Amino acid sequence: MEITFERRFRGPLTSANGGYACGRLAAFVDADAVEVTLRLPPPLDRSLTVHGSGERVVLLDGDAVVAEARPAHLELDIPPPVSAAASEEARTRHVRNVPAVFAECFTCGIRDDGDGLEVYVGAVVGREPLHAAPVTFRDWSYEVVWAAIDCPGAYAVGAVGRGETVLGRMTARVHRLPEIGEPCVVIAWPLGEDGRKLLAGTALFAADGELVAFARQVWIVPRS
Repeated sequence: MEITFERRFRGPLTSANGGYACGRLAAFVDADAVEVTLRLPPPLDRSLTVHGSGERVVLLDGDAVVAEARPAHLELDIPPPVSAAASEEARTRHVRNVPAVFAECFTCGIRDDGDGLEVYVGAVVGREPLHAAPVTFRDWSYEVVWAAIDCPGAYAVGAVGRGETVLGRMTARVHRLPEIGEPCVVIAWPLGEDGRKLLAGTALFAADGELVAFARQVWIVPRS
């Protein structure tokens, strides 16, 4: 099986959005929760090979391993949802200090063509360090849900301002796909640090507070 990451779904300018790439590979694993580890930046506009099925799936670029996915057991203490109004207010406190390479990220970048998610999380007053933002999208899919709960974690753990920090691992569970145009709220919160690893939790809620999806993440800070 071969898949291609279209340039539309870029994270950095020259590789795929981490959450989107993880979601594409996770779809090949027969499990409710899936752990995906990124080994290399997923290249754009090039056929990649998906090898394996069921328990372990590998994404290959020639002989190079780009990512691995496997079933996982995911437990996470998820904070109570944030209202749509509170998420809109939090969005006004979005701190945009990302390296230029992430300027057009599918999840949190600025796109002139409007084909990105435009998830700009900011701190929720009175619930710091919780971050939140509203998100509505016209073509939700399994991998787009993974993308929506990707970048918010980087902002919650303070990865912004630490150089070209990238997603190293993401474990997620998607309960359902939002309807087309359905308004949702993304939240994100820190889970600690371990050396160059920054740990985060993220979740996607429907307007009525229903939990749609959630994830645990490991972000990798570049060496000095």
